[in-house]
Amino acid sequence: MSVRFDRYRAPQLVRAARIDRGMSQAELARAAGMSQPNVAAIETGLRTPSEDALMRLLRAADYRPSLAVEEHAGAIVDAGARYGLRDIRVFGSVATGADHFTSDIDLLARVDSGRGYFDIAAFTNSVEELTGFPIDVIVDDERRPAFLASTPTVAL
Repeated sequence: MSVRFDRYRAPQLVRAARIDRGMSQAELARAAGMSQPNVAAIETGLRTPSEDALMRLLRAADYRPSLAVEEHAGAIVDAGARYGLRDIRVFGSVATGADHFTSDIDLLARVDSGRGYFDIAAFTNSVEELTGFPIDVIVDDERRPAFLASTPTVAL
């Protein structure tokens, strides 16, 4: 993943992160070492931030992977269908609401017969590009259920 987040989606990403965190633009600007008018210009789309500036804003607002999963749930399921993964569920910090900017997205999925590691890797890459967060995929084999039976999961 060379570019983690799409700079041209900055208005949506920064606003979602700021609102999720309950911050004003001025509070986010202070936390990111920027001016409030600069944050306002980014949120309204008048200014496209550099990759560094976008990362500073998202880190300061603690942009959580659960926001990206919620936004892209349908596209994640579609990617799973493309690569032979089904019954995709989220577990770990994203499922429990304990996720932070540095969290990854843990997914539990069943893999269709005839599909293999390359399909899982392609799915993982696709979802990482979509969300901007690292992805871990655990295969839930119907013959050998995953070790996560007692871990809360959320279906996509």
